[in-house]
Amino acid sequence: MSRHLSFAHLSFALICVVLPLGMPALAGAQTALPTPAAAQGRNASITSSGQTLTVTFQPAEWPNAYWAAGQGKAWDWRRATLAFDAANPGRQPVEFSVRVDDDPRADGVHHCRTGNASLGPGRSGTFSLGLDPRDPRAMMGMVGAPPSPVRAGVTEMAGSGGVDASHIVAFQIFLHQPSAPMTLRVSRLRLLPPTATGDLYKGIVDPFGQFTRADWPGKVHSLADLARRRRDEARALAAAPSPPGRDEYGGWADGPSLPATGFFSTTRRGGRWWLVTPSGRLFLSWGVDVVGASEATIVHPRDAMFTGLPGPTDPLAKFYSHDFYYIYGPYKTGTTFDFYGANLERKYGPDYLDAWRKTTAARLKSWGFNTIGNWSDEALEAMHLVPYTARMDIPGGHARVASGSDYWGRMHDPFDPQFAADADGYFRANAPAHKDDPWCLGYFVDNELSWSGGDVDGGRYGLAYGSLAAPAAQPAKQALLAQLKAKYDTIDKFNAAWGTHLSAWDDLSAPYQASHQPNGAQEADMGAFVYAFARQYFTVVRDTLKKYDPNHLYLGCRFAGYTPEAVRAAAEVCDVVSFNIYRPRLDPNAWAFTRDLNRPCLIGEFHFGALDRGMFHPGLVSTPNQAARAAMFRDYIRSVVDNPAFVGAHWFQYVDEPLTGRPLDGENYNIGLVSVTDTPYPEMVAAARRVLAEAYTRRAGRKSSSR
Repeated sequence: MSRHLSFAHLSFALICVVLPLGMPALAGAQTALPTPAAAQGRNASITSSGQTLTVTFQPAEWPNAYWAAGQGKAWDWRRATLAFDAANPGRQPVEFSVRVDDDPRADGVHHCRTGNASLGPGRSGTFSLGLDPRDPRAMMGMVGAPPSPVRAGVTEMAGSGGVDASHIVAFQIFLHQPSAPMTLRVSRLRLLPPTATGDLYKGIVDPFGQFTRADWPGKVHSLADLARRRRDEARALAAAPSPPGRDEYGGWADGPSLPATGFFSTTRRGGRWWLVTPSGRLFLSWGVDVVGASEATIVHPRDAMFTGLPGPTDPLAKFYSHDFYYIYGPYKTGTTFDFYGANLERKYGPDYLDAWRKTTAARLKSWGFNTIGNWSDEALEAMHLVPYTARMDIPGGHARVASGSDYWGRMHDPFDPQFAADADGYFRANAPAHKDDPWCLGYFVDNELSWSGGDVDGGRYGLAYGSLAAPAAQPAKQALLAQLKAKYDTIDKFNAAWGTHLSAWDDLSAPYQASHQPNGAQEADMGAFVYAFARQYFTVVRDTLKKYDPNHLYLGCRFAGYTPEAVRAAAEVCDVVSFNIYRPRLDPNAWAFTRDLNRPCLIGEFHFGALDRGMFHPGLVSTPNQAARAAMFRDYIRSVVDNPAFVGAHWFQYVDEPLTGRPLDGENYNIGLVSVTDTPYPEMVAAARRVLAEAYTRRAGRKSSSR
């Protein structure tokens, strides 16, 4: 996810639904909904009873239940909101998604709108997905909307993609790669009429950046609240400075002692991977991303949303800025205000940054965290109180390759000599700052790259399809053609294997659209190329990085979308293989393959959120409340500890995103360990202290019986 939306937004997941027989028509529109009997399943078994449809999703890539309007037919759902009740009868939390298509060519990215949510075990709820592409949330510059008084109790799924609601041809409910059969029940599928937003967005933010229309435990009502909390927390941190049995780096002081190397390293003991501190102690990296003192949001031209903004002569006016860009809604220029920074000054005084850094370092250590993760305050890292990860991104004008799902941009072309030159220039300028620092854990290079096409444009072989479709001068295309010519020698042999009818190799040199129903030979060749592509990328990065810093670990690229070939190449080259895993837990079956990589693995991002403390969106994995959020955190950490390949996980992120959205993309998630008022969530603090304190002994095989 990084400082932007995660690829997880494209990896939607779901479970099962239950639908009523009769559906009310939307006033003023010719509207229809199918009956439960019309449901069809792909890798899913479906049963119905009365007005309930139960779908059990089987282990597969995209199991789903779907409804189609029929050949040449469509439904008119203009300005409608699709709603339903769902219940999870299982013992595991379930992430689920609903996708609505306006064209038979819909592929998961184009011609569709998708929303995702989740339900805990034994939980139920009401969910809705608006179909209007001019979603008021987008137009107001925020992903999550304030609760509507006329839709109390309805969880509005944040949608992505736009559709022509007058021409709906199909919709589906689906999961992504369940490792075991999962079942859900949904009832009262219906279309809700649109609601007038009216004053829904007017005056929703108080002077502290909080929601004005609700109260909750921990809400700040005055400057005196901030002062009191600062005093109370200082006493609490002094009483519990860190979990027992930790060394200066947060390693396991009570565990085995290994030779000190002066820098972080890796080891495998008893079939379990570990990191090792510079002083030779076993280490699991429990990190927090985006540990910073600023979280700005757009205030102008959205002035009506805010109450009590500081005037031009107020000392807090320095927290205004005109420097931002925005990709989610209509705002491209304007003014932002940093509520979090302003609250820090209110709490700690004019020299708040120094106090904030000391308090934040003390918090992380007291709560059990031992790593400052990506996109964090460099001055905090330089204090050498908590180990940190360095972040590198390779810029430059080198060639790029489309994979078919290029959410953050096209993939580096590692066969382009300019790619190596750009990497060399960047690492030469930036790696020496960390080279001799023992507190640096290692380097993440790049983030959530476009390794695959997802469920579109070739999926697993997206980079091969993209290279074939590229012009003849594309370096990756030249590498692929060289591979094919070396294997098949003549175009006739190639045609026989691929089932094509090309007259010469030159037919492949021009942009070539390969069939997306590949035969066995095509799959083998494209898979071999994707592996060679990934191997080239990781090798160039590793060799260049180690040229300027041979002391630190290469932590990989933080996979979101990935292919088996890319992961295998990473494991052969990187010191650590990293993944961003936005799931309720690390499923032992789904991630069993990591045991065969012969490399330790690290989670670069995960989070959960809830809507019971005045926030508008729970993030990529939702929970019903803060208690459930804390329980899911404990379970997630334990699932990581229990997987012998993984050596830690980093929470995204330190502070909640702004209530009215960050300028980049409108994200406004409840994903912080602290709120906009710098108030820690006590449930999360208690969960972290408890589960991280037991992590080393649990990893060593002495599992705690505490729940």
